[in-house]
Amino acid sequence: MGKGGEKGEEAGEREAPGRLYGWEEIQRHNLRTDKWLVIERKVYNITTWAARHPGGPRVISHYAGEDATDAFRAFHLNPSFVQKFLKPLLIGELAPGEPSQDRGKNPQLVDDFRALRKTAEDMNLFKADPLFFSLYLGHIIMMEALAWLLVSYYGTGWITTFILSCILATSQAQAGWLQHDFGHLSVFKKSIWNHIVHKFVIGHLKGASANWWNHRHFQHHAKPNIFKKDPDVNMLHIFVLGDSQPVEYGKKKLKYLPYNHQHEYFFLVFPPLLIPVYFQMQIIMTMIRRRFWADLAWAFSYYMRYFIMYIPFYGVLGSLFLLTFVRFLESHWFVWVTQMNHIPMEIDCEKHRDWLSAQLAATCNIEQSFFNDWFSGHLNFQIEHHLFPTMPRHNYCKIAPLVKSLCTTYGVHYEEKSLGKAFRDIVGYLCLKQWHQSCKMFV
Repeated sequence: MGKGGEKGEEAGEREAPGRLYGWEEIQRHNLRTDKWLVIERKVYNITTWAARHPGGPRVISHYAGEDATDAFRAFHLNPSFVQKFLKPLLIGELAPGEPSQDRGKNPQLVDDFRALRKTAEDMNLFKADPLFFSLYLGHIIMMEALAWLLVSYYGTGWITTFILSCILATSQAQAGWLQHDFGHLSVFKKSIWNHIVHKFVIGHLKGASANWWNHRHFQHHAKPNIFKKDPDVNMLHIFVLGDSQPVEYGKKKLKYLPYNHQHEYFFLVFPPLLIPVYFQMQIIMTMIRRRFWADLAWAFSYYMRYFIMYIPFYGVLGSLFLLTFVRFLESHWFVWVTQMNHIPMEIDCEKHRDWLSAQLAATCNIEQSFFNDWFSGHLNFQIEHHLFPTMPRHNYCKIAPLVKSLCTTYGVHYEEKSLGKAFRDIVGYLCLKQWHQSCKMFV
């Protein structure tokens, strides 16, 4: 937006105390070049600010024309600090007769969820245990060291290399869960320390980009399983998801792949290729195109360390093959864990639900056990994680009973299943009868 837009924002700020708006007008400002949103009944024009938003322009733009109060509280570690960035964007307030929530959302449910969040704060559930995360980082570093010692003492035989690959894949998967903690600002009280350690873990321990992850993953949390808003359900025409997408593809006669067999080619495409091919290409291209030079330097430090450690044993080509195989193994782990909570759930267009209902419609939990907690990085508590993304993961089990109780009160479906059933549901969801009926339209 040009200077005129900036002047409009400045004028809006001066007029803010006297300007009152209704939801009908606010909802019209949900365009690419004109974006308003509401936080705690105050109306903000984020049109020019979106491009400078630290979490990326898309995540904040997804709430244009809506009440973003709960999303704002969920993503920001210190909302009062962020208020200073909001002040210049303030253009007014909701009119006294307007409800605090848009589009007929249940105000009592919204208030009770906010009361639940206050209860969690009073229980210190947003306070991290330093020992937990120190030990977690320690066990990752220990696996990295063990892998190198293994090849140092036992050589590069096939059995040794396979065991080494499994250890490195485990280390990479666990580092992925740990960077997820720092990326969500759930470890340190101050955001800056979370950002610094996040860059170390995702950059130096994994060779990936913190900014790439932030801009992608926060969209997923803001609008989970929502087409055109959640990048995790953008399947690039490889899979068709939900109830509406197969029908849409059928009407348009789009047939890029034999979708009636997607539950079969899933095993050949998604788990083995997501990290070593798609994510790897996307990360490198994003760092270069968006000039994330700090992230590129961190990633470079990972590859330097890896090749210094393994080229003496495997040579350049052998080290590249080893790294690709490790990524291949990690990719299977990552896909099954991250998709078991989302693919079997509702995937559809925007329905403008309240925060609680939107997250519960798109997520489910996996039964708790020591193994499930470790294997999934506590993402078996996906519901609690989505409701409170800045909460340290070791506290999910403490808030879960209260979340269940709130869901029962309002008839919101809270789904929990075994790990085995969760894996089966991914494939089962892709081959339901409705898929075959929809796919007949392609013929």
